[in-house]
Amino acid sequence: MKQRWLRRLVVSLAACCLSLSTWMLAPVAQAYDNPELLPDIQTPVIDLAEVLTDTQEELLVSEIEQFEADTGWKLRVLTQFDQTPGRAVKDYWGLDNKSVLLVADQRGGNILNFNVGRDLYALLSRTFWVELQTRYGNQYFVRDNGEDQSILQSLGAIKSCLSQGGCRVVPGLPREQWILTLITSALGGVICGIAAIPRKPGQIVAWQWALIFSPLWGILFIAFGIGPVVSRTSDWVPLVRNIAAFLIGVLAAYLTPAFNQPSTSES
Repeated sequence: MKQRWLRRLVVSLAACCLSLSTWMLAPVAQAYDNPELLPDIQTPVIDLAEVLTDTQEELLVSEIEQFEADTGWKLRVLTQFDQTPGRAVKDYWGLDNKSVLLVADQRGGNILNFNVGRDLYALLSRTFWVELQTRYGNQYFVRDNGEDQSILQSLGAIKSCLSQGGCRVVPGLPREQWILTLITSALGGVICGIAAIPRKPGQIVAWQWALIFSPLWGILFIAFGIGPVVSRTSDWVPLVRNIAAFLIGVLAAYLTPAFNQPSTSES
């Protein structure tokens, strides 16, 4: 019994020694937080993933430095792929409450991430940053425009909003978002037209029913159809188109025979 116990002890010690020797001989893994990846000189753009061309990077560095000198807001850009300096960038750049760090990482579904200082939330709300990320960092935008434009256009939106004292939403109206507002405007018009169909003999428009259903078609037309347009662009063309879609929806529903038949049948 004692020999068996000693044998198990020797086998366990041998296994531990083998594991320890293997760990010591294995190559040292790359640390996640690696300050050695940071350049020796100060620059607001660190392009480890090589997303930007040399010309784009030089121009972006100049614009960021000039913007910081004019406004005091600190914008920084880090692109990474398989290696990252991690939290070492905080000390390298001296990130504070007036700083915005844009991190572009190609490994995720959305390549953009933002580290935002507290002072910026008074001008740019949290919903602004969520919309900014989803608009310029999604796979479809990157596929159609490139990773460089994802970075440059999102920074352009940030600079534009900070220069004018803040924004509630991201400036600009993408085509996909405008199409959605057009659809909701037309749907609101259809509901308004159906509600306005006369239900009594001699009645031209059922105003009471139209008013009863006004919260529904009003939300679709005003809140979802007009609001996103006027808050994101000063261009009158999409606004006119949405109003026209609403009116066409009203007339189509009001004049459609399938909806405009009397409720009582002739005897």
